[in-house]
Amino acid sequence: MNRESKMTILERRDTGAIAHLKLNAPERINALSDEMLAALQEQFDLLQADTTIRVVILSGEGKAFCAGHDLKQMTAGRQSEDGGKAYFKDLFDRCARMMMSIQALPQPVIAQVHGIATAAGCQMVASCDLAIAAEGTRFGVNGVNIGLFCSTPMVALSRNISRKQAFEMLSTGQFIDASRAAELGLINRAVPAQDLSQETHALAETLASKLGAAVKIGKQAFYEQIQMPLDQAYAYTGDVMVENMLYRDTEEGIAAFIEKRDPDWDQ
Repeated sequence: MNRESKMTILERRDTGAIAHLKLNAPERINALSDEMLAALQEQFDLLQADTTIRVVILSGEGKAFCAGHDLKQMTAGRQSEDGGKAYFKDLFDRCARMMMSIQALPQPVIAQVHGIATAAGCQMVASCDLAIAAEGTRFGVNGVNIGLFCSTPMVALSRNISRKQAFEMLSTGQFIDASRAAELGLINRAVPAQDLSQETHALAETLASKLGAAVKIGKQAFYEQIQMPLDQAYAYTGDVMVENMLYRDTEEGIAAFIEKRDPDWDQ
């Protein structure tokens, strides 16, 4: 199946069980404007209930992945009587909801990154379940360079890489390249630019070939258990394993393995 829908600021192309979302505001370096945040949230809400999609790819049109928040819109927000306080609070709340929606999706989300991923753009990479970047891509949480510490991007970044490395990036505003991002664990790997799309889709196809119900329950458990003390994590994931074992398709998958044949899964 291959269906495509285009929107002004965000493109969605579905190929089989893979949905590809492309940020489509290259003239603004795909900034997370009010419009972009709304478009992303709309698609994530739709994907939440879409049982035909098993993997989501997130990429950017033009020369870069995403440059973070739209500073021109933020500056315009200062014109209100409160100096922008209510607008800024609403903006960061909407952005946080969008970022959390990525990990709340039942489908794995892969960031396909090129050019730059800065500030909230870097936050989005860190929020995705997996990430592949083109060699030469630069990552930064560089708000401190203009006097705005990247406190909300810090949440996702500090849950991906070590504390000292995260704080160095946040407090210096310095960029790292794709190879360093892979070393730190911000991305899964860096690949030659000409191979980026192919490598990302190969990973997506691998994920899409797995039992969707198992990946869904596993993704949810992954993020739940990582916040728990060790004993609680084992108790919780033990219950998850029991639930997963009782799936009809899991029973079939185990039987197929024992009998050395391909599983006949319903989903």
